Amino acid sequence: MGFFDRLWPRKRATPVQETEQTRALVERLIVLSPSLKFARDYRERLSPALAQSVAYVREIVERLPPACEASAANWLANPHIHAFFAAPADVAPVLSRSPELHAWFESHPLAREAWAVLGMAMAERRSLGVAQHGDHVHTDVSQTTLSFDDHQVRVCGESEADLREQIVQRVVEQIALEGLAQIGADESRRDALEQERALLRTRRQLLTRQGAGTQKMVGERAVENAAELAQLQAQIDANEQALAELGLKTDALEHEMGVICDVLAHPAQHANVEMKQVRLSPMNVVIEHDAPGSGAQIEFPLARLPASPQGVRAFSLIRFARADLMPRPKLLDSGSHFVI
Repeated sequence: MGFFDRLWPRKRATPVQETEQTRALVERLIVLSPSLKFARDYRERLSPALAQSVAYVREIVERLPPACEASAANWLANPHIHAFFAAPADVAPVLSRSPELHAWFESHPLAREAWAVLGMAMAERRSLGVAQHGDHVHTDVSQTTLSFDDHQVRVCGESEADLREQIVQRVVEQIALEGLAQIGADESRRDALEQERALLRTRRQLLTRQGAGTQKMVGERAVENAAELAQLQAQIDANEQALAELGLKTDALEHEMGVICDVLAHPAQHANVEMKQVRLSPMNVVIEHDAPGSGAQIEFPLARLPASPQGVRAFSLIRFARADLMPRPKLLDSGSHFVI
């Protein structure tokens, strides 16, 4: 400590208070990547980064629309359920296909209903249709129709608050998995670069040997060998530079911790949710803002996860009653006549 530091000691940065949630997330990360616990001060370094991801995701989740009742009886009354399902008779069968929903009710025998995340694939289709403006009917009008399919229910909760907390935890875990995927990609690239380096050095050694002896004395292929050696050396230099950017293998643990912390500290780059607002006709035709005619205004979130192969997915918070859950054997029987 210097003289001025003793006179005017600097205030140390206040460490981020580890909450029960961040503590649980740290333990979850250690399960996913056990080597992290051998990194220097791994808890003190992971907790602030996790806190940033949790705060970002929680703010998004708090803005999500409230859960709506998913039932045939509510199909006409709720514009969201009306838009997500083609007919009231589709609601219960489609949702009852979820093994997770059945498992949740089996593990909660006293629960009368479950709160869940309904994920869907959304498609926008352009077509020509008929539109009425005042007393005139116009044909061949360009229209956009929304359709929702591939309904999935994977996450269930005892209440809406419980469900939202589960969403926060799962999205943060997904962000952390993106960091682990980057680490895996770096290690794979390191292995490939090391193999390439060995091949390049062997090739250089062979070319150097070819330039020895009588070939070097009489000048046979001297020019060609020199040009190829120069090109080979440039490839070797590029290979060494790429390996240097990945760091030494002895620093791999610090590199892994740095990648994880960097990904968790920048959650917006790896998970994003935007709200989509549309006005729909009863046939799910999009009604433009300045177009006449009545329609139902709905708002639902679109999740964008760069690491997910599914890309963009629409989703909604729903509430589903046990009384509407169709037994799984009936679902199998109803489709058995299609089997040849």
